[in-house]
Amino acid sequence: MRFGILGPLRVGGGEATVTAGRDRTVLAMLLLRAGRVVPFEELVDAVWEERPPATARAQLQICVSRLRQRLARLGLPPEIIVTDPVGYGVRVDPADLDAEVFAREVETARAAVGAARPTEARKHYRTALALWRGPALSGIASRSVRRRAQALDEQRLAALEECVEVELRLRHGAELIDELTESVDQHPLRERLRGQLMLALSAVGRQADALAVYREGRRLYAEELGIEPGAALQELHQRVLAGDLALTGPEERAFTPVRALPRAISDFTGRQETVARLVKEIEEDNARIQLIDGMAGSGKTTLAVHLATALGERYPDAHLFIDLHGHSDRAPVSPAAALAGLLRQLGVPGERIPADTDERAALWRSDLSGRRAIVVLDNAASAAQVAPLLPNGRDCLTLITSRRRLTGLDGGRPSSLAVLDPEEAVELLARVVGADRVAAEPEAAAEVVHRCGHLPLAIRLAGARLAHRPRWRVRDLADRLVAGRDALTELSAGERSVGQAFALSYAQIEPAAQRLFRLLGLHPGAFFDNRVAAALADLPLPDAQDLLDDLVDAHLVDEPEPGRFRFHDLMREYARQLLETAESAADRIAAVERLLDHHLHVAYAISGGIEPVASRSALVLPEPPRPDLVRACLPEGIRWFDANRAALPPLVRLAAAEGRLERCWQLARTSWYYLFKYGHLDELVDTHTVALRAAEQLDDPAAIATVRNYLSSGIFRLGRFPEAIELMEVALELRQRLGDRSGEATVRRNLAVAYGANRQFAPAMAHLDAALALARATNQAIAVTPLLNNQAVLLLSWGRYAEARVVSRRQLALAREAGDVASLWNAIGHLGTVRARLGDQPGALRFLRLALRLKRREGNRFGEGEVLNELGIIERGLGRPEAAAALHREALAAVTASGDRIAGCTSRNLLARALLDQGDLASALDLHRRVLADANRLQARLEQARALDGIARCLRDADPAGARSHWTRALVLFRQLESPDQQEVARLLAELD
Repeated sequence: MRFGILGPLRVGGGEATVTAGRDRTVLAMLLLRAGRVVPFEELVDAVWEERPPATARAQLQICVSRLRQRLARLGLPPEIIVTDPVGYGVRVDPADLDAEVFAREVETARAAVGAARPTEARKHYRTALALWRGPALSGIASRSVRRRAQALDEQRLAALEECVEVELRLRHGAELIDELTESVDQHPLRERLRGQLMLALSAVGRQADALAVYREGRRLYAEELGIEPGAALQELHQRVLAGDLALTGPEERAFTPVRALPRAISDFTGRQETVARLVKEIEEDNARIQLIDGMAGSGKTTLAVHLATALGERYPDAHLFIDLHGHSDRAPVSPAAALAGLLRQLGVPGERIPADTDERAALWRSDLSGRRAIVVLDNAASAAQVAPLLPNGRDCLTLITSRRRLTGLDGGRPSSLAVLDPEEAVELLARVVGADRVAAEPEAAAEVVHRCGHLPLAIRLAGARLAHRPRWRVRDLADRLVAGRDALTELSAGERSVGQAFALSYAQIEPAAQRLFRLLGLHPGAFFDNRVAAALADLPLPDAQDLLDDLVDAHLVDEPEPGRFRFHDLMREYARQLLETAESAADRIAAVERLLDHHLHVAYAISGGIEPVASRSALVLPEPPRPDLVRACLPEGIRWFDANRAALPPLVRLAAAEGRLERCWQLARTSWYYLFKYGHLDELVDTHTVALRAAEQLDDPAAIATVRNYLSSGIFRLGRFPEAIELMEVALELRQRLGDRSGEATVRRNLAVAYGANRQFAPAMAHLDAALALARATNQAIAVTPLLNNQAVLLLSWGRYAEARVVSRRQLALAREAGDVASLWNAIGHLGTVRARLGDQPGALRFLRLALRLKRREGNRFGEGEVLNELGIIERGLGRPEAAAALHREALAAVTASGDRIAGCTSRNLLARALLDQGDLASALDLHRRVLADANRLQARLEQARALDGIARCLRDADPAGARSHWTRALVLFRQLESPDQQEVARLLAELD
């Protein structure tokens, strides 16, 4: 259900999803009259009562707007709240509002009573009553809300009394005593409830207690109301005195109810979906054995006891519980001892319990036969421990909890508990600490539960520390968890701690699995696979997989998808602590080296299939230490990089921290092309910044030059051209000092592109000419084609189209001869752009469409965006601005995926021009202005000029002075940048004058 008013206001599955007081009052009023329009006047009265402000209606509109936004964030359609000239209303499906579901269930129950089907009636009454979580809309003080909520509370009491009436006829009096006692205490003047309690007590032979209940009621009625009890209650009193109300037991067999469940935790939070699914499986699918497993501290026992308590009335004869100590300081309970304990709970005298285990099991099953019982077998060690304890009665429900997956237990329905979601985790903290403290510091509370890994045990322990330190702010604990001290030290209270809970699970696995668990703590990424495990532990791949399966079964490691494993954050911390104490320094260093070598050689092997030969030849690695693991990864190709991308920066930092400086810069370098090509520029800059420090510590000029060159590529794509140039100038100086002419040519080629992008064409051409001379002098034919590609790019930017065509044709011929597919595609794209600039649109379209297919086949998102923009320019020139806008939108998506922010500005400027040609002046002007702000921030002067030009075009008719100002600024920039656009802008300025 999406909305709950039978208790605290609940929206989207949580009670704290709408926190503003006025918003809660408005939503409560709308839900109380769901399906109808609530007039503005009633809403104003509910929110402000006698003193509404003059702006009340405007403030109501703001409340409704906030509510719609909040509903949208919760995944609910904001149009649920409708606006009417008279007021507002809520349109919800009856199944989405608990009050509607309650009314329907009560109506069905009453129909069943009328049809003489008491068992069915009882089921529907109890379903209806289970929807209540407390007084209706508790916590909302508005008098209007309270008046209507009290009517709902009265409906609940009426339904309870009707339900009890049915259950008394079904001879469930013994099960009703506690509930009726509590209800009479809460509503002492309700005669019907008091009479029902007297009936229930008499049904189990407690006539004296029944008479005491009457006497207490008579006293209250006299003191509070000045009257005697009603005739019906007085008659009931006389019948109790006469002794004619004792009820006999069920016809089949009488049992003394057994209640051995632990107290259910009052702050049970979350798990609504899990509880609902388990109840459905139990009631509808007849799944009578439920296996609840999960990592230490995930709340398995709490869930089992909560579920058993919630289902208790369906199993009235016995509620049994035993801790099997599968993971504790004590030895696991043997099946024989467990059977003896369970039989004693059923009331079997010690002298009747056989010595033989099989005979105990037979007596256990016999004594349960015919009982409607819940059996909770908590903290099981194994399927073998549990199997003899399973009842065979069709009316018995068995809930088994374990930290291990009990895969060998037939007939069980498994459920693995994950950690809580963030909202549930904060709600749990609030229940432990106090809602006011958490509500006062929501960000700190979110930080605390995040540092607890959303693990229920950790949150409870953190909450216990706060609850016992009233002067602490939530932020104080959050700061302690964020600071240098490890979280496991902080997450303890008394004798309980998260680390202790983890230790019990760790102790149950074999030594080889323990060693792998410790070593996996070295891996800094969120996810890892079996190849990483095999490398860390230096094991054959099948052995590593078997041990990982053991860790998964013990919930020490999670497997969120087949073949992909991860640690819970706190479990990783625990593994690292163990590693520090259990492994020698030499073993730890060797494991780090194996981990780094594995990723280095896999990245090197896979990048060999995607990186251009010209840049690839500069790095050569020896044979890998584990070629079997490299071979196992090769079929994944790019998918291996995708899966491990998040781990690459922390692995590079790990190498630096461990003093493995050569592996540090080499790992960054082998990952470069993937990060560059697929637009992961933040990771590229991160890894190569760390790698540069490592190379400098090594005092290795070649490594420094290499890393500077590839770091500059990411800096360049981010639009920081001067910084990229500075990096490469130093790299060039190092290559010259080393006499590395091939490396010098590579750096000069890249410098030419950077200078060209910075609109410094003279030094750009000088570097290209020098690079071509070096390539020819060193007989590097393979390097000539990339140089020609860069020369074509530079000439196109400079507006020297005829020269660009000559260079592109030469690049095309050389690429075809060398079989250099990437350069071939680039040359075709350049020729298409040249034709477009020289006025040959049909030829340009033919070349560019071919280039687009090739770029897409290659997966080159940046190149795809460039070609799409050129096609868009042509379409706009042909008078088809709608088609142009569609192409520029595609281009924007492509270059955004590539990570190139300046190319994003280019695409948006072109899109704005197409929008203007469509007549959408407002959208075009807004987009140009936003591009100008971004281009200013990026110091992208060409896109600044283009945005200024676009703004001026938008303002030309409505604001000529504004247009002149913007064109004047644009012309200054275009002239500084030697852009061909300067002639067009100068003409437009002249026309304006």
